[in-house]
Amino acid sequence: MTQIAVLIPDPSDRSYIGRWPDVLERLKATLEGTGATVSPTPWTDHAEDASGLAAYDLILPVIAWGYHRDHGRWLKACSTWAEVGLPVANPAEVLRWNSDKAYLARLADKGVPIAPTRWTDGVTQDQVEAAFAQTGAPVLIVKPTVSAGAFRTLRVTPGEALSDAPEGAAMIQFYLKSIETEGETSLLFFGGRFSHAVNKRPVPGDFRIQTQFGGLYTAVTPDAQAMALAQQVLAAIDEPLLYARIDLARDDAGAWVLMEAELIEPDFYLDHDPADGSGFARAVAKRLG
Repeated sequence: MTQIAVLIPDPSDRSYIGRWPDVLERLKATLEGTGATVSPTPWTDHAEDASGLAAYDLILPVIAWGYHRDHGRWLKACSTWAEVGLPVANPAEVLRWNSDKAYLARLADKGVPIAPTRWTDGVTQDQVEAAFAQTGAPVLIVKPTVSAGAFRTLRVTPGEALSDAPEGAAMIQFYLKSIETEGETSLLFFGGRFSHAVNKRPVPGDFRIQTQFGGLYTAVTPDAQAMALAQQVLAAIDEPLLYARIDLARDDAGAWVLMEAELIEPDFYLDHDPADGSGFARAVAKRLG
């Protein structure tokens, strides 16, 4: 029987203990429809020695939460998996580069529109104030380049002191007001094929759209411009992706821009998928051959 491993958080990281089991159950219900047996295993158990994953026909890192707080071990794990050629999907090299949001700069160099962003090896108050002065922006976002779930993400105004500022490499990004009014729209692709889309809006007064901050999620049909940008992003990446979640928002001129290309452990929002995950199951079955 086909064996699939789903990578889950480090058991010692209690911050996710009440959330990942539900996500796993949704995935198991989808994947077991392909006739596979699904086994969860902590990604941290296989960072330096991949032998515990050798027996699996497919390894899915889709609940490898917490990698951003243990990034050195994550990079080591990606190298380990790549060196022995494990059947990880998405590929281990993709998991490596996608864990640092500096990839947005590389996509921008290929013509993908993103929110205006400044990159720094260590954010300072002076850098933020200079960004305000030089751009005239009324609000900026400051966050680490290695982040997930709005980790250490700040919304700041001119003259506001940085509190709990990101450590290490960071990004200073133009704040898109549409996040508060229209939210962010995520387009899900499985095996390169569009599956479904979800709009995510923050509660009034907030800018974080994650469910832990009260984000409100609704299934939507993306317009032609959003779909075209998502396809442009996938073409710019040009790697064999089993799954991709392309997060978009509108800039102040009303044009779609890329917020993130989530290729490691994105929520697929299968509870908002009209096909109940069948597109993902087909992509997995095709990947298994």
